[in-house]
Amino acid sequence: MIRRITMRVFVTGASGWIGSAVVPELLAHGHSVVGLARSDASAAALEQAGAEVVRGGIDDLDVLRDAAAASDGVIHLAFKHDIAFSGDYAGAATADRAAIETLGSALEGTGRPFFIASGVLGLTAPGQVATETDGHDIDPSAVGPAARALNAELALSFAERGVRSGTVRLAPTVHGEGDEGFMASIVGVAKEKGVSAYVGDGSNRWPAVHRSDAARLYRLALEQAPAGSTLHAVAEEGVSFRDIAEATGRRLDVPVTSIDPADAAAHFGWLGGFIGLDSRASSAATRELLGWQPAGPSLIDDLDAGHYTRSEQADRAPSR
Repeated sequence: MIRRITMRVFVTGASGWIGSAVVPELLAHGHSVVGLARSDASAAALEQAGAEVVRGGIDDLDVLRDAAAASDGVIHLAFKHDIAFSGDYAGAATADRAAIETLGSALEGTGRPFFIASGVLGLTAPGQVATETDGHDIDPSAVGPAARALNAELALSFAERGVRSGTVRLAPTVHGEGDEGFMASIVGVAKEKGVSAYVGDGSNRWPAVHRSDAARLYRLALEQAPAGSTLHAVAEEGVSFRDIAEATGRRLDVPVTSIDPADAAAHFGWLGGFIGLDSRASSAATRELLGWQPAGPSLIDDLDAGHYTRSEQADRAPSR
């Protein structure tokens, strides 16, 4: 019989889309949670979930340092998506890097776990399937989303400084009821334009994972993953955008059509730079290492269930 060691876990982004699934996952398995909260609403949500609250944001480095030092492990999920997707990705990545350096340094030499969020999108060339070993050779002067990948490498480097650190690369679509990310934004565009579109022949694919499965992977990483682990939170290797567009069209009862890649930015707005990417990813090594077996609904299941096409949700998108 394996004896589970319970931990006091500090979680940034604890009231966000993924954090609000990670917190109950940790609590249900006997851990205690201290969540970072910037607002009264976030603090109230965390307290209602059963977590302790530390007030502050990821720019409050002294708060991060003290909370990490007082914890048995850290999960860093916070990221300034609001400024990243409104034109200041460099600023968001810089703030993230400072937070990672602060949190990792507070744990240095302790052997405690420290896992952060990064992504699988764009790790390899189109047509290739990204694995956990890909995407580690990054130009130090990289900008844009690649700068966040550099931050993941910083987190991994703490494995050489006595921290059981690692990165959980999330599928770009972490789906489920209440999601206001990429997929909600795509559905919002379809509602606004009166047509559900895909780029070219729609064969390009994105990985996907249900929020509950991503939360479980973070908990397993915290409990079991060795230092220096790169893990893929990917349940579906790649879902074609034509399938996504057709499911959206069915639920909204709008036509489904192809648009030329040159027209993607005009049609999809800020999503135009992402929507045509083909970026499959595998999680085979992650599953073997931790025994992680995704069990949540598929992305198309969630679209068919109407989680993204209810009027009030589609009206809010695009939200980032």
